[in-house]
Amino acid sequence: MADLSTYAITRRWAPQHADRLQYYGLPTPNGVKVSIMLEETGLSYDAHLIDFAINDQKSPEFLSLNPNGKIPAILDPDGPDGAPLALFESGAILLYLAEKTGRFLPADAARRWQTVQWVMFQMGGVGPMFGQLGFFHKFAGKEWEDKRPLQRYADETKRLLGVMDTALDGRAWFMGDDYSIADISMLGWVNGLVNFYEAGALVGFDQHRNVAAWLERGLARPAVQRGLKIPARG
Repeated sequence: MADLSTYAITRRWAPQHADRLQYYGLPTPNGVKVSIMLEETGLSYDAHLIDFAINDQKSPEFLSLNPNGKIPAILDPDGPDGAPLALFESGAILLYLAEKTGRFLPADAARRWQTVQWVMFQMGGVGPMFGQLGFFHKFAGKEWEDKRPLQRYADETKRLLGVMDTALDGRAWFMGDDYSIADISMLGWVNGLVNFYEAGALVGFDQHRNVAAWLERGLARPAVQRGLKIPARG
């Protein structure tokens, strides 16, 4: 069994089971990508809450795992060739877990890369734009007198939803009949846009019927329902 005690993060968040994958996160739109994936794959793992309220993400122990100070991150005692692997960046973690389990990423090379392109679409567009919209609509940014930033992100969010709606026309999932990491990467963000940031009316979400139906299908999955609440907030 790998010795995880050499990793500084385990001194603050001790593994409950040292032979299991260690997940460090918070149930935010970005964090739940990994918790949903872990629940979907059925991998055994310990979940550790990284509490933003007390700046856990800025602690030396967490920064030793992710120098960027963001969630999510993982520490897998059974990484490639049986050696421990520490990994951050949600897109990279999704790809890693898909390869590790052989699930939610097509084996066919062309479809594999088509799936990866949608994960990159989420990483480069959906996450940053929806997140900025949330800041300017619900959080501190809503007090700013200059509403041009809010409008900028609202317009871009509408555009991205349009891209998604077109891609989902006649499809259950982004890869057709195959639920994949493309869907897992985006479910938390679209759910967050509507149910957490409460920006559905602002961006005309109901007009994007294919996205709305896709979100409903995703939220009906038991693993998604569980993953949206992991790690449990204190």
